Amino acid sequence: MSLFKRIVSKLTNQPEDDEKQSLEKLGDSLKNADLDYKFAQLFTHSGGFFNYCADEAEALQTLNQIIKIEGINSVFCCDKDLQGFLNVIKINNTPELQSHNDAAFISCEYLIAYDGRIMLSHNNILHYHSSRLPGKIIIMANVSQIVNNLNDAMGKIKRTGNIKNLTSISGNHSKLDAAANNNTKLFLLLIED
Repeated sequence: MSLFKRIVSKLTNQPEDDEKQSLEKLGDSLKNADLDYKFAQLFTHSGGFFNYCADEAEALQTLNQIIKIEGINSVFCCDKDLQGFLNVIKINNTPELQSHNDAAFISCEYLIAYDGRIMLSHNNILHYHSSRLPGKIIIMANVSQIVNNLNDAMGKIKRTGNIKNLTSISGNHSKLDAAANNNTKLFLLLIED
């Protein structure tokens, strides 16, 4: 932290950014670890709930447990494949974000191992700003979506083209959206592929 930021934080009685430093230290200590292990550690360190699933059947069971434990009644889900999971467990869902949705069930573009962030695009959350999503977000992803860093993710996106409105979320807060709700619970169902 720069000297100026330290002085300002002392004057305004704001705590220094120890969480960021702690995340950077953890990232440095994991620099030689496998990408999936590094991602899982940094994602959970930032407040996310990580669930490894061997297959889709296990993911369905985990999803059902999360919905019951969290008391979720209505889910925003714009992905037709994911809607199939919700229909199996008989939970109300809408393809457009509604005010009564108390959770979102979405896919993602990439999982960034460098800092435990999850990259989203219009494919995952339509035209909605990530700060408008409900307070509980459940993301389903595959191990093959883990990339080392943001540059790797951007390179892959550039090759596939036609992906717009990129944002990223991590743990219990959004990295790029300052207006995001800090009480967001982020659950990840990571499926082996």
